[in-house]
Amino acid sequence: MKVVVTGQVGLDKKPFLQRVVEIAREQGHDLTAFNVGEKMYAEAPDVAPGKILDLPLARLDNLRRSVFKDIIAASKSEQNILVNTHATFRWNHGLFFAFDHDQMLALDADLYIVLLDSIDRVAWRLRRDGHRDHSLKDLMVWREEEVLATELLSRIASGHGKFYICVRGDDLLAETMVRLMFRPRMKRAYLSFPMSHVMDMPDVLKVIEDFRRNMKRYFTCFDPADMEHEKPMTFEAIDAAREGHRTMTVGHVGERIELDVQEVMGIIPDIDGQIYVRDFKLIDQADMIVSLVPECSDGKPAISSGVERELHHAHESTRDVFVVWLPRCEPSPFITETCTKVFHSADEALRYFQDNGYVEQQPDGSLFQ
Repeated sequence: MKVVVTGQVGLDKKPFLQRVVEIAREQGHDLTAFNVGEKMYAEAPDVAPGKILDLPLARLDNLRRSVFKDIIAASKSEQNILVNTHATFRWNHGLFFAFDHDQMLALDADLYIVLLDSIDRVAWRLRRDGHRDHSLKDLMVWREEEVLATELLSRIASGHGKFYICVRGDDLLAETMVRLMFRPRMKRAYLSFPMSHVMDMPDVLKVIEDFRRNMKRYFTCFDPADMEHEKPMTFEAIDAAREGHRTMTVGHVGERIELDVQEVMGIIPDIDGQIYVRDFKLIDQADMIVSLVPECSDGKPAISSGVERELHHAHESTRDVFVVWLPRCEPSPFITETCTKVFHSADEALRYFQDNGYVEQQPDGSLFQ
């Protein structure tokens, strides 16, 4: 198994992928990680940390080719390898590619995975490391370019390599990646549920969280909530602008970052556009969609236009479409006519999945407590 993992600068991919290696080894899989950037620095001891992308492109290309030559040679003897690299760079030289077609053909990877994370977390890490030259717009565009270039690479560099988008935000992503590598028969599920308009409904949020956790015990899941902070950040920016604030502070504890309100306002179309495209791509890389429709306090279904569009897209993409419908009222024909089966509880859905061959094996749940 040979896996290429890409992603823009600012993801802290190296420590994250080391965790992937650890989980794989704990499960009995011999997996070795090759960090292209680290190896390039080792071959260029005269370059200060964080400065390698400032080198002339000719030297940068030579360093990269030398490192990939060693990785390709090592891949002949290693059973499973994970290559941590990039597909593109947006730096002082402008936009430029970060791979060579002939070497990617020689590597012939089985999986191409592009990692994403919320743009505020990417910006926080870059500032932490002393890089303040990139605007939020730069980072949004770079993320989109990295996805496109990695998908293109998977198509032209291998006759069998599969492409996946994975979001760094989930603490369980390392396990998800191990499943993609070593448990290909485990069903891949896109999880669908309302998000933006239930943020002030704690009871509904609890139901959604339980649903997400339980599904991840049984399937390799692609979860749109792993990028949960980006859309709410746009609402915060609009409120801050209305109140006349010039800056806003966002992010999780330990990763708080001060952003310019107008700069955040400027990327709202990018955030919305990428959500729209990304969620459909996540559905396309899954075997099925499992959608939860909770009940609001007034008894009405908590269903959004986004969930309805996801169900319709999955149906048209010939995926299995499952709906966990919790409201007391009956679902409309726009739900029932496009889905494979409707359940009235998550437990009912899980029993069906177990009885009908959707669950590869009974997990003990120990990784998810």
